[in-house]
Amino acid sequence: MRPTAFPRHGAVHRPAAALAAGDEADRARRFRDAALPHLDDVYTVARYMMRSAADADDAVQECYLRAFRHFDGFRGEAIKPWLLAILRNVCQAEFARRAGRVVVGGDADAADDATPLWHEETCTAESELLRREDAERLRGLVAALPDPFREAIVLRDIEDLPYRDIARVTGAPIGTVMSRIARARSMLRAAWLKSDDDPECCEPHQETCK
Repeated sequence: MRPTAFPRHGAVHRPAAALAAGDEADRARRFRDAALPHLDDVYTVARYMMRSAADADDAVQECYLRAFRHFDGFRGEAIKPWLLAILRNVCQAEFARRAGRVVVGGDADAADDATPLWHEETCTAESELLRREDAERLRGLVAALPDPFREAIVLRDIEDLPYRDIARVTGAPIGTVMSRIARARSMLRAAWLKSDDDPECCEPHQETCK
């Protein structure tokens, strides 16, 4: 009878290690396939939020690192709102670090049931403005909006997210999201008209988010 061949010491661990490596490679591939198609959109939002190309690069890198770290916990059909929610947290954390304060989320500048919630415009004057040749001028006006209004109009009129997804990204009720978008468009329209009359004065009127 042939003696039983036993694996050498440590060899029993190799199949498990190889399996783990294969699982990690598959996880990385699935993450790349799901998340990388949205990289340009995430950067666009970061650029508006951070107002600096270098800061936007850092924010996007941190966003994707966090997203990959928590990818196993992602549950949902659309990954883009999830990525943008992570990006928003990254940006808020950076702003808080600079200001030396702790981020406190949540505000209510409109009642959740104040407006019919499911009507979404297919085209607005502001969304057309965002496609005009003088986009650089408009980007400056958008960048000057207060943070809650800026992120709302960027997510809606530039990234074309539906209200439900914007609510998920910002953690605000849909009515609040709609109110912010309406107010941001009004502020942007006024600033645009004012800059036509006086090119040296092109910042939107600063409203507070109540």
